[in-house]
Amino acid sequence: MAFVRSGAARLAYEAHGTGPPVIFLHAGVADRRMWQDQLTAIGATHRVIAYDRRGFGETRYSVEDHSHVADLLAVMDALTDSAPAVLVGCSQGGSIALDAALAHPDRVRALVLIAPAVSGAPAPDYPPDIQAHVDAVETAEEVGDLDRVNAREAHLWLDGPRSAPGRVGGAARELFLDMNGTALTADPVGAAHEPPSAYDRLGEIRVPILVLWGDLDFPHIAARCEHLAREIPDAGAEVMPGTAHLPSLERPAELSARLATFLDGL
Repeated sequence: MAFVRSGAARLAYEAHGTGPPVIFLHAGVADRRMWQDQLTAIGATHRVIAYDRRGFGETRYSVEDHSHVADLLAVMDALTDSAPAVLVGCSQGGSIALDAALAHPDRVRALVLIAPAVSGAPAPDYPPDIQAHVDAVETAEEVGDLDRVNAREAHLWLDGPRSAPGRVGGAARELFLDMNGTALTADPVGAAHEPPSAYDRLGEIRVPILVLWGDLDFPHIAARCEHLAREIPDAGAEVMPGTAHLPSLERPAELSARLATFLDGL
């Protein structure tokens, strides 16, 4: 593990392998450790890089206005030898990958978006059964019960909102609780720059793209992924059955194999 400077932040990263660069962007309930299996598998044929954003993992920072895309570019400038990179982003990491591809198309070779957020996308309209779980998280936040927040978010994001709590156990659950627990107790990072809406510009993307999601994820995320696959020219779309929002934790070997197949086809 080492650091890349971006503004007042020192972004913690790890890098392995040689070859075309692939940068992994973590979800908002995780950190770079969510990509452990992929770094090993894809690192056999590529230069793989994963870093912690401000407020996550081992990154060090002061409160300041910042840009997630600018932080990503700082990592690319330091570690990719000016070669365009494949960006693999999950959830919030997928939103950053999309924003980077639209703002700096010459720096991005391809995109893999796993249950991505999208800047400018409509706010979710939760069905009543899922809304009850979301409300329970907000109630725990209001009273400052971060352990309960963490447990509730593990149910929503790791198990899936309509799955039984604890569906995913063992090391994957322990890692989720550790990563998200660190994020929940992190110091404030400052205001993040709001990029132009990517949701309204999807047709401008001209790089190879694969959209992946699990069928146990939130319904609005599945609908958003289907929208991306329709609106982005020549986008590929794959559903991972029996999987929720974080397939790198739940089905690491299967996800690595799907990524390897996509990369081999570039």
